Amino acid sequence: MKKILIALLAIVALGFASCSEDNPSSESIFAKKAVHRDNFDKWLLNSYTYPYNIDVKYKMEDIYSDMKYHLVPADSAKAAKLSIIAKYLWFDAYAECVGPNFVKANVPRIIHLIGSPAFNSGQGTMVLGTAEGGLVITLYMVNNLTDKMLTDYATVNDYYFHTMHHEFTHILNQKIPYDENFQHISEGNYVSGDWYQKRTSAANKKGFVTPYAMSEPLEDFAEMLSVYVTTSPSGWQKIMDTAGTTGAPFIQAKLDVVRAYMKASWKLDIDELRSIVLRRASEINHLDLNQLK
Repeated sequence: MKKILIALLAIVALGFASCSEDNPSSESIFAKKAVHRDNFDKWLLNSYTYPYNIDVKYKMEDIYSDMKYHLVPADSAKAAKLSIIAKYLWFDAYAECVGPNFVKANVPRIIHLIGSPAFNSGQGTMVLGTAEGGLVITLYMVNNLTDKMLTDYATVNDYYFHTMHHEFTHILNQKIPYDENFQHISEGNYVSGDWYQKRTSAANKKGFVTPYAMSEPLEDFAEMLSVYVTTSPSGWQKIMDTAGTTGAPFIQAKLDVVRAYMKASWKLDIDELRSIVLRRASEINHLDLNQLK
């Protein structure tokens, strides 16, 4: 054993010696050519990267793409319009509520925009967004957007902002776990992968705000927050009315846990956030989506 060790050390020493005798190239390994940025790229730097440390990627990159789907890149003009709305309605809303440092410290580092939908052919379901390890959020269907859809809060919320609040909640939960008693509120009523077979009204009556919330407690928690902060008080009351005496107490118990968690862990008042989100939502028709300012 000692001889083998000595032999290995000798090889290592020779390796270092040969490296030291090499004449290193005077050429830098780093590209010297300046990166070309168009107006949209510059706007993204000033609106996302500098204030929030976020890199928005709208030119589809394989390394961030789920290759099990047939995907196409996002149209840059539509990506720009969605980015204007996302900043105003999502990132700036959180910053107004709890401060820009919270946003900068906790949001995903990369927003990846994809032009096409991501279909799960076996289930007949469609993925609207995903979050990878708290670092990357991917949003699909950018090329399906029309100007009418972009200025209709209900549509952009269904397609994007409900998803963004949901995925961001997962990131926060990864950093600070929520009270484990949450998962016992609806224990026995989770249906795992069969959630897509449930109707919304049936889910409400079972104590869930959406069918997807029935899949597991983690998704239930994220759905509770994302639905609550993007739904008007009257819309929320309709959910509770549909849930009735059987489901409403469970929804309320879970909302209480979500509210307490966000306040204690993140100093974020979800009622204040909802007011800010809804106020900003009422103003999106006044946004100039054709000018990058």
